[in-house]
Amino acid sequence: MTEHSNIEQPDNWKAAFFTIWTGQAFSLLGSQLVQFALIWYLTIKTGSATVLATVSMMALLPGVFLSPFIGPLIDRWNRRRIMLIADASIALITFVLAILFAFDSIQVWHIYVIMFLRSIGGNFHRPAMTASTSLMVPKEHLTRVQGVNQMLNGGLNIVAAPLGALFLELLPMKSIVAIDVVTALIAIVPLLFIQIPQPERKPEEIDTKPSIFREMGEGFRYVLSWPGLTVILIMATMINFFLSPSISLMPLLIKDHFGGDALQLGWVNAIFGVGVIVGGLALGIWGGFKKRIFTGMMGLMGIGIGIAMIGMAPSSALYIVMIGNLVMGLMMPLANGSLGGILQATVEPGMQGRVFTLGGSLATAMMPIGLALAGPLSDRFGIQIWFVIGGIVTLLMGIFGIAHPAVRRIEQGHVST
Repeated sequence: MTEHSNIEQPDNWKAAFFTIWTGQAFSLLGSQLVQFALIWYLTIKTGSATVLATVSMMALLPGVFLSPFIGPLIDRWNRRRIMLIADASIALITFVLAILFAFDSIQVWHIYVIMFLRSIGGNFHRPAMTASTSLMVPKEHLTRVQGVNQMLNGGLNIVAAPLGALFLELLPMKSIVAIDVVTALIAIVPLLFIQIPQPERKPEEIDTKPSIFREMGEGFRYVLSWPGLTVILIMATMINFFLSPSISLMPLLIKDHFGGDALQLGWVNAIFGVGVIVGGLALGIWGGFKKRIFTGMMGLMGIGIGIAMIGMAPSSALYIVMIGNLVMGLMMPLANGSLGGILQATVEPGMQGRVFTLGGSLATAMMPIGLALAGPLSDRFGIQIWFVIGGIVTLLMGIFGIAHPAVRRIEQGHVST
C-alpha cells in the first residue's frame, strides 16, 4: 500500500482552506449563473438539440485531450500559481464574451470557442484544487469536506438557476456575463496571500530530468496496477457516455416536452440543488457507511433511479421531473463525495494530479461521442429515451460495483500486483 507523504496540516488549517474555498465558491456561482443564461439563450435562439450538444462538447473536449498532459504539470508545478493563472485566464476570456454581447456581435460559434477556452482553464484549476485539498485538510476530515463541497454545489443549483432566469428578465446578456468576471476576480484575491503546501517529490523524481510523457506513463501504470480504481474508471466512462446527453438536453426537455420556460428550468435545477444540500449535509454529519465504497455505490443506484423517473414522466407531469431531480440531488453527494474522499485519502499526494486528470480524461472521453449521437437523434426521435437509458445504466453500474471484489477493496489503497 502506498503511504501518504509526511506533510502535516497546521491546527488552523480551516482558516486557510475555507478562505480559498469561499473565493472559489463565488467564482463557481458566477460561472453557473452565466452558464445557465448562455444555455437558455442558445435554447431560445436555436431550439436545436444539436447546438446544445455541441456547446457541451466544446466544454468537454479539452478535458479529454489535455488532461493526461495537465496531470504531470500539476504534480510538478506550484498548484497555487496554477489556480491563479487559470482563474485570471477565465476572467479575461469571459470579459471578451461580454464585449461581444455589448457590441451585438455575438455568434453561436463565438460561444463555442469561449466555452472551449474556458474549459482549458477549468481543467487546470479543478485538479489543482482537488489535489491541494488533501494537503490542506487532515485525512480524517476529507470525506466531510467532500460533503461540504457537495452542499456548495447544491446551494449553487438553488441560487444560480432561478437567479439566472431572473437576470435574463432584468439585465442584458453583457451584464450577466460580466458577473462572472467579477466573481473570478474574487476567487483570485485569497490565492494572492495564502500559501498552499506542495507534495514532497521522491529523490529519484528530483534527480531525473522532467519528462511529461514519462510522468504520464507513471500515472497510467499507477492506475492499471490498482484493479479497483481501473474498474471504477471504466464504470465512470460507461455512465458518462449514457448519462451526459440527458443532462445537457434538460433545457430542451423542459421547453419542448413540458412546454416550460426559463423559470421552470430554474426551479427544476433548484430542486436538484435542495437535494444536493440535504445529501451533502447528511454525508457531512454521517460520514457514510464504514466502508465508504458502499455509500458511493448506493448513491449511483439512487442517481439512476432519479434520472429514469425523469425520462418516464408524461408531458403533463412536470412534478415527476422535480421528484426525480430531488432524488438525483440527494444521491449525488453520496456517490461523488464518498468516491472523492476515498481517492483523496488513498492516492499518494505526489500522484494525485496525474491520477485525477487521467481519471477525468478517461471518464469524459466517451461523453463527446454520446453528445454527438444524442443531438441529432434527439432532434429526430425525442429526448426522453436518453434519460431512461442513462438511468438504467447508472443503476446497473451501482449494483455491479457492490458485486465486484476489487471495487469493494478499493479503500485498502494502492496495492501493486
